[in-house]
Amino acid sequence: MRGIVLAVLLLAGSVPAISDELEECFGKLKDAAASKDAALVKRLAVETCALARTQAAAPAPESDADKERWTQRVGYLHDVETYTEYLLYTTALTSPAAAAVDLLSTLEQQNADSKYLDQAYSRYFQALNESGAGAKIPAVAENALRHFPENEDLLIVLADAAVHRKQTDRALQYSERVISVLAKHPKPEGMSSADWERKRTMALGRCRCIAGMAHSEKGQHFEADKDLRAALPLIRGNDAMSASALFYLGLANYQLGAAMRDKQRLLEAAKFSEQAAAIKGPLSQQAWRNAQAMRAEAQRMR
Repeated sequence: MRGIVLAVLLLAGSVPAISDELEECFGKLKDAAASKDAALVKRLAVETCALARTQAAAPAPESDADKERWTQRVGYLHDVETYTEYLLYTTALTSPAAAAVDLLSTLEQQNADSKYLDQAYSRYFQALNESGAGAKIPAVAENALRHFPENEDLLIVLADAAVHRKQTDRALQYSERVISVLAKHPKPEGMSSADWERKRTMALGRCRCIAGMAHSEKGQHFEADKDLRAALPLIRGNDAMSASALFYLGLANYQLGAAMRDKQRLLEAAKFSEQAAAIKGPLSQQAWRNAQAMRAEAQRMR
């Protein structure tokens, strides 16, 4: 927000002269944004940015007397460029899905490192899904991660994609990165505390679940048990995710109980499996069979 305020002040104040063409184009862009004309915002943002960059690239004057004015002028032109990014972003937030995708892909092309893109990917992915282009999301996230390596929205998409592709190591890597990022990220500016806590809880629960399942498939049963137990309270109400977490908790605790000859651990494994079986879905029948076998093995122990 501070950068936007600075841009507005610069744009409103006394600045060194720039071309009439840029002034006119920039004025039309602000009018288009005010009227929420997404197609016009896109066209004028591209034109305004190109004009600002061309004028900012003019060589510096040789005389010291002119250099201060030149520096002010270049600074102003950079602020104009940044403001075009802001208008692409804010217009996308309130535009229909197809228009939002068009605006945000334009922003990516204009400046892949834009600070506004770092805030925009949640809306970008939502709009891609709504416009029937959800298959493009993993590739968009992969490319964007090079510019924003600690963006939790990108990392969660890539963790989910790795799960669907059965890429266990990648799923574990991305999910653990999300957990690490969320441990140190403050509440984003402009988001309410309640909304941030809701988003953070959902992301942590999902990634704890993914990490736990990946650890289980890698035979790392202690780590699986730790992550999946931590996930359960965070994913309460999400039946599909809860069923998976309980199913894999059953498997992890069975392996630990069998290795340590721990009857109580085997009974706990059976309990988790029974809870998974009680949730209707693709895992319920196998979870029920697992529970019967686990209880039978526990009964054979003294």
